[in-house]
Amino acid sequence: MAEPLRWTEVRVFVPRGWQELVASSMAIGPCTTVSVGNTCVGQEDAPDGFEALRTFVPTDQDTPELREQLQESLASLAKRADAPELEALPVRFHELPPEDYATSWKKSWRPFRVRDLAVIPPWFEGQVRPSDCVLHLEPGGAFGSGRHATTRTCLKVLQERMRGSERVLDAGSGSGILSVSAALLGATSVLGFDIDDTGPAYGNQLARNNHVEELCTFRQGGFEVLTPGDGPFGVVLANIYSDVIQAEAENLRERLDPAGWFAFSGCPLHHVEATRVAIVEAGLRIEEERLRGRWMTFVGGMK
Repeated sequence: MAEPLRWTEVRVFVPRGWQELVASSMAIGPCTTVSVGNTCVGQEDAPDGFEALRTFVPTDQDTPELREQLQESLASLAKRADAPELEALPVRFHELPPEDYATSWKKSWRPFRVRDLAVIPPWFEGQVRPSDCVLHLEPGGAFGSGRHATTRTCLKVLQERMRGSERVLDAGSGSGILSVSAALLGATSVLGFDIDDTGPAYGNQLARNNHVEELCTFRQGGFEVLTPGDGPFGVVLANIYSDVIQAEAENLRERLDPAGWFAFSGCPLHHVEATRVAIVEAGLRIEEERLRGRWMTFVGGMK
């Protein structure tokens, strides 16, 4: 009989509010599925104010190079997000007994709701409301589960403002959660792009899983992947780093239909004023500022 495959748990305790961004930074090499939840039985619980992020790798792939890459990725995130609370987060490795722990994280992953949007995994066997808009999501991958404060706020805004028949641009589309949700809510077409080279694959798979692949297009790259023929868009979403919003505010405005609206998210409190100024100076009008935790979302339209 073949020897059972052995697994190593990779675990990081993360300050609440940062789970999704840190999870995306942990998705390196064999660390393809990152979950938020309890650690394994017998291990310490997360301290107050923290959440445990877990992923599993085959023990024979737990190399010094992988450990170094994980630490470097987390350090890069702390610098990029200007978040000292993320500096020097300890990454812990624990070899597990010979058992299929690679899927045990599913036990702690629960469906969740954002207004009338129900986000459920493929194995969910419970009931949803007849009026729910259901997003089928395979948790994990490079961009998290949609639970982050900025994503949830954008999902709420989409449900409040979309009337159906809009063309949607999703800048920094990640795994495609906002893009696919917009399609489910009635968009006639959605164009998403992200600089991460795995983004389009995740977005396309999510669109297929939700039967909206004919409405969604995903491209790899930054604003340079947009062509003169793209747009104008009735809805422009940008759930990205605030420094990118500041730098690309004019690009975003140029893609917005004069009668359309935007939602720009991903702005931590200490970047709010600079981001607000950049949006207004680009020729946009801010109608709402929504704060969730330490993250601000700007909603508005053309001046």
